Amino acid sequence: MVRVQKAIYDSWISLDRCISTTEMLQAVCLRGLLLLLVGRQAYTEEQCLKASVNTCGDCIKSGPGCAWCKDLNFTKTGEQEAVRCDTVASLQKRGCSQTGIINPKNDLTKISNKPLIAGKNPVQIQPQEIQLDLRPGRPYTFELKFQRAEGYPVDLYYLMDLSYSMKDDLENVKQLGNNLLSKLKDTTGNARIGFGSFVDKTLLPYTDTNEAKLQRPCSDKSEPCQPAFGFQHVLSLTQDGNKFRDMVAKQHISGNLDPPEGSLDAIMQAAVCVNEIGWGNSTRLLVLATDDGFHMAGDGKLAAILEPNQETCQLVQNKYSKSNLWDYPSVGQIARKLEEQNIQPIFAVTKKVETVYTELSKLIPKSAVGVLSEDSGNIVNLIAEAYNNLTSEVIMAHEALPGSISVKYKSNCEGGDKSSDRGKCDNVNIGKEVIFQVTVTVEKCITSQSFLIGPLGFSEKLKVNVTTRCECECDDKNAPNSHCGGNGKVVCGGCSCFSGFLGQRCECNLGQKDEASLKAQCRKDNGTECEGKGDCLCGRCQCHNTDSGGNFYGKFCECDDEHCEKFDNKQCAGHGQCKCGKCECDQGYEGTACHCAKSDEACKIDSNVCYNRGKCVCNQCDCERGYKGPYCKSCPTCQRPCQESGSCVECLAFGTGPFEKNCTAACKHLQHTLVEKLIKNDCRVKDKEGCWMLFTMTEQLGFDKYFVTVLKDRECPEGPNIAAIVGGSLAAVALIGLLILLIVKAVLYASDLREWKRFEKDRKHEKTSGTNPLFQNATTTVQNPTFSGD
Repeated sequence: MVRVQKAIYDSWISLDRCISTTEMLQAVCLRGLLLLLVGRQAYTEEQCLKASVNTCGDCIKSGPGCAWCKDLNFTKTGEQEAVRCDTVASLQKRGCSQTGIINPKNDLTKISNKPLIAGKNPVQIQPQEIQLDLRPGRPYTFELKFQRAEGYPVDLYYLMDLSYSMKDDLENVKQLGNNLLSKLKDTTGNARIGFGSFVDKTLLPYTDTNEAKLQRPCSDKSEPCQPAFGFQHVLSLTQDGNKFRDMVAKQHISGNLDPPEGSLDAIMQAAVCVNEIGWGNSTRLLVLATDDGFHMAGDGKLAAILEPNQETCQLVQNKYSKSNLWDYPSVGQIARKLEEQNIQPIFAVTKKVETVYTELSKLIPKSAVGVLSEDSGNIVNLIAEAYNNLTSEVIMAHEALPGSISVKYKSNCEGGDKSSDRGKCDNVNIGKEVIFQVTVTVEKCITSQSFLIGPLGFSEKLKVNVTTRCECECDDKNAPNSHCGGNGKVVCGGCSCFSGFLGQRCECNLGQKDEASLKAQCRKDNGTECEGKGDCLCGRCQCHNTDSGGNFYGKFCECDDEHCEKFDNKQCAGHGQCKCGKCECDQGYEGTACHCAKSDEACKIDSNVCYNRGKCVCNQCDCERGYKGPYCKSCPTCQRPCQESGSCVECLAFGTGPFEKNCTAACKHLQHTLVEKLIKNDCRVKDKEGCWMLFTMTEQLGFDKYFVTVLKDRECPEGPNIAAIVGGSLAAVALIGLLILLIVKAVLYASDLREWKRFEKDRKHEKTSGTNPLFQNATTTVQNPTFSGD
């Protein structure tokens, strides 16, 4: 499929280039491209992209170009059944005499085909029903004929805007019933007419909701006026022109606030209320007469209406009961419902809104727009002209298709030679037959499905029933066959084994084992059975032959001696043998394709091969342990082992450290030199005594070998100054003691000063009062009883 899509894309690119060339070259270029595309289409139909094919049914499902060889001895011993699946040409080339290919002539199995007739019960399409039994991926084309019948009935429903601005138009419409019927009958001989009216939803901001205004929305109080309404059905379809005139005569003008009207609400109800309107098996016309635009889906939010339109009939006493509950329908909903009901709308509008309805007509198939005069006096001629234009255009289309089915159309009309999603013919007069080529394609196997095809605006449809053919038609006998050892039956040339047996000829008796466990023994690491290069027979792989006549081998048929690496278009460069997909090189050669003579000359530098850090393979150094460069000279990611070499440097340079007793044996990978001065040092490591050793390390040939240059003098930390520490401590203690004495002295001085000030204060008080403030009276008086003052 990817190749096909790329081919189409390349063709379009080429087409662009053709168009950009000069006019003289365009014809030649385009003709060549046409041949290229035809050739590519033939290629895609003939190719067979087989994958995971085990049975004839799998083969048929692989693609429309696949066929299955039914010859009993077509497969060789050990070959898979998948070799039976290929294109017919390839199978015949390989000697196949019988193919289980599905005959395209049998794709059409049943057809219901009444002749095209006019009259009371006309038949305008042929056939009326068809049964297709298709092979997935293979398109089938049949003819669908259409002929406009004379006298085909017409139903016309007149839907009128009764807002106040249409007052003059209503008066003329009241008189046109018989005239309109007469005009239609002159054309078809069988016509009916009905009537309905609309204004808008009776909610703000569309209509004044004052109770008095709802009952009488007209501004002129002297004339008849009916209450505001959304849509009302007035007269069902009838052939009685007088009844139309009488019912319309009873209608009065109404009114609303905003200019857009509820036209789409009215169209939806007129389309879905089939029984109430009285639509019949006829050409259905819906005439919308208005002088303003229309509200659409979403406008209902202005009146807090959030529920979308449900597309169902809601007429109660001939009035639209959900007008104030459901939002306006969308243009898409209107287009779909009109198409489902085969209703062709005619928009009879005033000049000021002609552009609006012309754009709307582009979104609704089989619709027309006509311009009304100021008082709708030209409505009869307008409808008649629109009817003729609509019925002369035939658009053949289908309803919603089931999944995996596609339909394309061509026709014998002008411009109909290009395949499209709809067939279209213009200027189809009464009695003229047009033929559509309908191509149906099913992409995959499906259950029985059906869909309808028919001309838009007409109720007649072709019913297409589709089934798929996903099994081979081999007509085998359901009995044991000697070809299968009596343990199975022949199905489309191969053996279908009975229970308990398996194998290409049902030669394997399962015994106590089940088929799944036997097949598991033929899978390497749960992979494909025998690596896809053999058949699993009784739990062992029987390997196939290779394309060149050799054999696959190995426990799982994983090996062959034909697919090794090549050099100069020679397997193993001609210097080795291919063994199980790998080259075993002759003496003196090496490399994955044995393309290199063994030699170290190109890898030597100073007689050393790759600095002893790699091997010379195909004249290039194959470095180890992260070394890079043409000769494995440097290692960008390696770090110098300073810390690891610290103990060895200490024992070699200073005779101390952990390796002091066995320094020579433990540190033989290092060679050292003591120097008085180092220009730079790579390493700084502490020794056992805590001194810093400074040294540089330079790599030698090979791995982990270094020249070490060590600075003779180590950086050792100096010991503590005991005298300074003791002197400093004593001085600090003395200073602290002196500071404490000063603080105590200051506190005592402050206390004495405070007492002195208090004493001075008391002395001043004594001078003024005559008493010693320090004197206190006795608290206890003791008198000697023996003492006498005399």
